[in-house]
This record gives sequence, structure tokens and C-alpha cells, in this order.
Amino acid sequence: MTIEAVDPAEQRRSSRVEHNVDEVIKKKKKKKRKRCKRKVSIQVKRPVKMVSRTLQRLIDLCQQVFKGPGTVPSPSDVRRLRHILDFMEPEDVGLSRDLQFFQPKSVVVKENRRVSYATIYKCHNFSLCIFFLPATAVIPLHNHPGMTVFSKLLLGTMHIKSYDWADTQYSDNYDSPSKLKLARLKTNRCFRAPCETSVLYPTSGGNIHEFTAVTPCAVLDVLGPPYSKDDGRDCTYYRENLYGTLSNREEFTKTEDDGNLYGWFEEIEMPQESEMEGIPYLGPQIDESIS
Repeated sequence: MTIEAVDPAEQRRSSRVEHNVDEVIKKKKKKKRKRCKRKVSIQVKRPVKMVSRTLQRLIDLCQQVFKGPGTVPSPSDVRRLRHILDFMEPEDVGLSRDLQFFQPKSVVVKENRRVSYATIYKCHNFSLCIFFLPATAVIPLHNHPGMTVFSKLLLGTMHIKSYDWADTQYSDNYDSPSKLKLARLKTNRCFRAPCETSVLYPTSGGNIHEFTAVTPCAVLDVLGPPYSKDDGRDCTYYRENLYGTLSNREEFTKTEDDGNLYGWFEEIEMPQESEMEGIPYLGPQIDESIS
């Protein structure tokens, strides 16, 4: 048996090669681990299909409650809808107090005072919309002909002023020679989220109202049935003249002996600065297959 002598230089070269191979293998494994971590990170950031049981319950109940034009939900159905809305949170429609829009010193909000809206759901019998009002933004006095409307303030502080026609003759179909209509004040105060859901009806509850945002606001409206110009439910805007400030209106003289406050309303075109901007709804989606 013979033993070959090993050249020391050759041995060192072999050792270096083996070391280099080990280093290459380690680096490959390390890179592989890094790539795996990156994939997990991307998956976490990908949009996940959000589900809100509360929103789904609301839609399902609206399908049962709203029967179409010319109908008003029963008192028991109103209570059921209010109960769901009263417990709704901003997160149920994909909102959060931490969003930049709702920050008082937001640059984005200061640069854009226009009201925007996102439609969550709409069908022939009802619709769900979220209205976004930057601070000091106003949705001027407007009506809801033949409609029942539930309003839930989700975020912010808002001043609401609402009226009903003072008499049944002063309806949306009443053609006054003077073009003025007398309305009785229903609500005139600030609301701060979270607060109870307000409800207005075709002829009561403050069917004509005005929203003024004290801080950036988000309000969810459930309208049944929704606005429809083709079906005679177009939105009408009004200018308010304080009761008692007009002269030569004896044919409309009203006293305040009943303790109510009144205002003369004049129909106007929608103010140009009040045009709203439609934006996509990005919150939890509705499963229409179970509605």
C-alpha cells in the first residue's frame, strides 16, 4: 500500500475552494429566506375582502322594510332600522378616525371644501350613501319628496337645521302665487358622533334640512325610495327668509302663539358651490346573494 504525498499548496487551494463553495451555499440560503419574508410582507399588504356583518344586516333589513314609492315603513320597522344604525361604527363602512380627511389640520381638507359622496348600495326601493363634509362645508336646504330618510352621523360634529311645511297646503305640489312657502322649524342644533340616528318622513320629522360641518364629518344616509327625477322625486333647494322680515305678505300671515318658529322658503336652483363629487366606495362589500 502506497501513500501519495500531498502538496501543501494544493491542499490550501482545495481548502479555499471548499470554503468558497460553503459561502456561496450560505448566501443562497440567506437570499432564499429573505425572498420568503418579502412574499409574506406583500401578502399582508394586499387588499383583503372585508366583511361587515352590521352593514350586511342593514342591507338585508332594508330589503324587507322598503316596499317602494308611495310607502312608509311601519313604526316597528323604523325601530328595527334605527337599532342597527344606532350601533353602527365607522369601521362598518371602512372608515377610521385616523384617516387624513378627519384630521382637523389636514392640508387635503383645507384645499378642498367640496362635499363628496360614495354610494354603498342602490336599488329601486332604497339606497345607502356616505356623505363626506370638510369643516365648514354646507349641504344647503333641500327636500326629500315622498321619502323616508335615516341619517347616522358616523364621525365629526355637524349642525343640522330642519323644517317641515307649516300647513299641508304648503306641500311640494303647492303652487303659491308669491313663490314663497311657510315652514315650521323642527331642529336647530349641533350633533356630535356617536349619536342617535335621526329619521325624517315625507311630511314630518324635518323633511327639509341643511347640514353644516363644524369639523370634518361623515354621515350615512339610508333613503327609501331614493331620489329619481323620472319618478317625480327630484331634489329641490331653498333659500330661507326669516319669518317677520318680509313686507306685504299679509296673505301668509302666521302667528307664533303656538311657540314654534317659522321661515319663508323660496325655491332656488342648486347653488353652484354646492355641487357634490362622487367617489368610489372602498369599504366592506355587500353579499347580494344572501340579500
